[in-house]
Amino acid sequence: MLDFIYYPVSFILWCWHWVFGKVLGDNNGAAWALAIVFLVFSLRAIMFKPFVKQVRSMRKMQEFAPELKKIQKKYANDRQRQAAEMQKLQQQHGFSPLGGCLPMLLQIPVFIGLNHVLRSFGSILPNGQPRTENYFFDQHGVESYNAATIFGAKLNNFITEPAASLGTVDRGSVILVAVPLMIAASIATHFTARHSVSRQNAAAATSQTAIMNKVTLYLFPLGVLVFGAFFLIGLLLYWLSNNGWTLMQQRLVYNKIDKEEEEKKTEAVEKRNALAPKPGQKPTRKPGTAAGSTAGSTAGTAAKSSAAPKPGQKPAAKPAAKPAAKPGTKPAATKPAGQAKATNGSRAASSDEVPGLISDSSRSKKSGRKKP
Repeated sequence: MLDFIYYPVSFILWCWHWVFGKVLGDNNGAAWALAIVFLVFSLRAIMFKPFVKQVRSMRKMQEFAPELKKIQKKYANDRQRQAAEMQKLQQQHGFSPLGGCLPMLLQIPVFIGLNHVLRSFGSILPNGQPRTENYFFDQHGVESYNAATIFGAKLNNFITEPAASLGTVDRGSVILVAVPLMIAASIATHFTARHSVSRQNAAAATSQTAIMNKVTLYLFPLGVLVFGAFFLIGLLLYWLSNNGWTLMQQRLVYNKIDKEEEEKKTEAVEKRNALAPKPGQKPTRKPGTAAGSTAGSTAGTAAKSSAAPKPGQKPAAKPAAKPAAKPGTKPAATKPAGQAKATNGSRAASSDEVPGLISDSSRSKKSGRKKP
């Protein structure tokens, strides 16, 4: 049913056992233990890029967590609208919740596949015969795994295993190997969760976040320590190496992202300082401002400054206002002085140019004769 998981897991395990078996021997327990450890390293290396995306997604989520709080508070009574607004906000910020959970979800089928493959080494077929093949392992590989021991315990043994299935293996040897692995795996799980929690934004923390932090910090490590008694020694090796890799990877990735963000901040500050005017530098004319308008404004300022009275100078006297007309009198028709002068001048000019057309004041207007 899950052969698409079992075959890849068994193939990677077969490859690493072939490598270490050439050095330490096929039936050596250390060769099989190293094969399991490097199986974990290989799978985690494949999932390195998704892990980086997960960290970046978590950082983005922490940045707009206050906005999520506002949405939750605003639509507390409308769950459907709340979910729609949160999804819209996540799309605007480019955050994908699935991308943050993908690396953790991918580890689940790997754990299930390795557990099935390791247990299949010592399983019995329906006809009552021991298994001679196990996916990519042939009969020689199955016999080699079943014969390998570490300090007297086999990789398929566990502390609570029934005495009938232990066979010639002493339970004390199983406890001697399994308990240190359980403690080490529990400590590694705690420090991995502790490092992850320390990178969270305290301002964006919620009550649900606080509960999850306590679960990952204390409940998961305690679960490994308690339920480790039911885990195969090979699975305990897997759990220890997986958490050890996660802790190392978290430190490297978080330090790298911190350096990138610090470089971006430094570049932004340098760019801002480069655009800012230097001390003592005159402000430059804004682009799009015409030179004429600048000159006009300068001339207008100069004219205003020249019109202003100098210190100690008396202000110029204003022209006297004309007396107001008395009531009942018509205002005298006034002609402009220039117009009157122009009329007299035109008469004189016409008398000089055309003789005989001069109007004599001594003639009578009616008869045209001269007065006596």
